Amino acid sequence: MQGILARGDHACVIATNTDDAWHILRQGVIIDLVFVELKLVKQDGIAFLQRVRDDWFWKTLPIVVYTYEADAKLVRKALGLKVQNYLIKPYNDQHVHAEIAKARLNPWRNQLFEEPKSFCAQMGLTPDTLAKMRRQLVTAYTEAAKVFPGWAEHRENTELFAQVDALIHDAEAAGVWAGVDYLQNLRSQAEVDNWDAFKNSADYFEYAARLIHCHLNPTHVPDCLCSEKDREEVREATERARWSHVNVDTDGPIVSAAEIEKELLALPSWPVIDTAAAGFQMAADGRAASMTAVMELASIDPGLCAQVLCAANKVEHDDMTVIEDPKAAATMLGEIKLNKLAKALPLACERHLNQTPITWANYWMFLVSVAKVSEFICRYLEFTYLAGSAFTAGLMHDLGKLVLLRLHPFGFQAIMRYAHEKRVPLHQAEKRHIDCTSRDLGVKFAEASGLPPIFTNVLRWVERPDLATEHVELVAMVSLARHVCLHNRLGHCGDTPGDSTPPIANTPAWRALQPSLFPSFDLKKFEAQAHGYCLELRKELSNRGVKTRVVAERAVA
Repeated sequence: MQGILARGDHACVIATNTDDAWHILRQGVIIDLVFVELKLVKQDGIAFLQRVRDDWFWKTLPIVVYTYEADAKLVRKALGLKVQNYLIKPYNDQHVHAEIAKARLNPWRNQLFEEPKSFCAQMGLTPDTLAKMRRQLVTAYTEAAKVFPGWAEHRENTELFAQVDALIHDAEAAGVWAGVDYLQNLRSQAEVDNWDAFKNSADYFEYAARLIHCHLNPTHVPDCLCSEKDREEVREATERARWSHVNVDTDGPIVSAAEIEKELLALPSWPVIDTAAAGFQMAADGRAASMTAVMELASIDPGLCAQVLCAANKVEHDDMTVIEDPKAAATMLGEIKLNKLAKALPLACERHLNQTPITWANYWMFLVSVAKVSEFICRYLEFTYLAGSAFTAGLMHDLGKLVLLRLHPFGFQAIMRYAHEKRVPLHQAEKRHIDCTSRDLGVKFAEASGLPPIFTNVLRWVERPDLATEHVELVAMVSLARHVCLHNRLGHCGDTPGDSTPPIANTPAWRALQPSLFPSFDLKKFEAQAHGYCLELRKELSNRGVKTRVVAERAVA
């Protein structure tokens, strides 16, 4: 049924029992047609039809019985309850769309309202005046829902009659028949002292108020009829507007550092881009022939790398030394723990990161380039023992952006847009929007999550290696690699090198490294080879970003 309706661009809401169906009708309001199966588990479809027809509002609601039950008695009972049609399953596209067409010929809700244009002409009203009268009626019905149930206890009819008559008058004056029959019935019940009739009156008045509201706002879709996708779109639109409509130059940060730190510490673990997480989940499902794919993914994605390192270092192991190799961490965790980890990854949406000029593809290219150039520098400067850590540190040196993307995706976009349009450094744009920097977020979360200190220190000092007090050489080499990659425009991280990038000799990273090198070190040769290596990297990594169309043949067992 959902497929048939989707092909006709209709929305479908499913209820698996009569209580849910009743709730959807009450809250949904704008449902145009109901399909009912009579054969329900421990429930009676005919009884549900009777309940609907006994309702003061749904006497003309179009209902189609679509069932496997072909018993003549059931058919007569259903037709006696004025259903639009009685059809026998299986579902048929042509029949379904024919019933929809019937229901739309004279929509049942329109029968509860006078047509505005002709009614205004008849009553001498303007459209704005009529709309105002109907809005006031929504308020009056909402208030009646709070007051009228009390008459079941108070039983004082003088004031009640005046209120009922006033509501009937206001409804008729506004050309709204929704609720008038019900109000007249309440009046007659009060006249014979049947005060129990008022006990459930709130339900009817609330429904009448929702019905009029939807009539006044034709584009409004009640929450119970929205798909999760629809709800997400509404949430995103609200959040996007929040970040886009504030002038941070005059009004200051949109969230404070204290607020964002509280959100940060509520994160269960490092965020991972959703597309990368999907690949990791498939590789870690325990059905792979080897752990190779899992280890490769963990060593080449910044979020996954941080995940497995933090998880492995929380597990007791033989000598309890800090594990700094993501492949070793994945091996130590094993299939079961990795599978559990993969199912609980906090996700950051790739589509939220795609904010010109940055995309996930070119951001990943930048991170991997920094990782590879860090490793190259280590080997060139003969710090070979740090080469593995240098690659991992380079890959994770900008983890704070993933944290910001997870916490405030539209804040991330607003910051990138602001920095690009105002031509200011990214850290300044971040301070103006969130009262701190994404690097601050990365460092705080690294400390809270137990990321190995060697990588936390790189996160902390990579932009100011001259201030580093621990792991100085590694911090300086990653910082220098970042500088070289920015200069060669390998990928994009949101920062730009500016029109003139200082030579390597003038960088804080080189000044931090120089005391560890021989006086005869040939800097010009190193600089030339570093830039040459970047050209090779560009060719290698650019192929990863080329869109390739592949046809996959599905094997059928």
